[in-house]
Amino acid sequence: MAARKRSGGRKKSSGRRKSSGRKYGKAASKRVESAMRRRKRGTLKSGRGGKGGKVKSRKQAIAIGLSEARKKGAKVPRKKGGRKKSRR
Repeated sequence: MAARKRSGGRKKSSGRRKSSGRKYGKAASKRVESAMRRRKRGTLKSGRGGKGGKVKSRKQAIAIGLSEARKKGAKVPRKKGGRKKSRR
């Protein structure tokens, strides 16, 4: 039997290297957790300074938690801000 050539165990990654496998930090998950809890209790408000109405949507609660985490400097990926189209 002929010996088979083995390729190196590592795959070549193109571009930048990741610092760690986590996309969101622990602090970010804590913020989202607390936002979800506040939503359940009915104390989570939308808008600047919590002057809006009660948040009932799960997705909105997660978004609020992530934005709070972002403001505090936790590890959270950037928002995907789409370009605004100019309508003519």
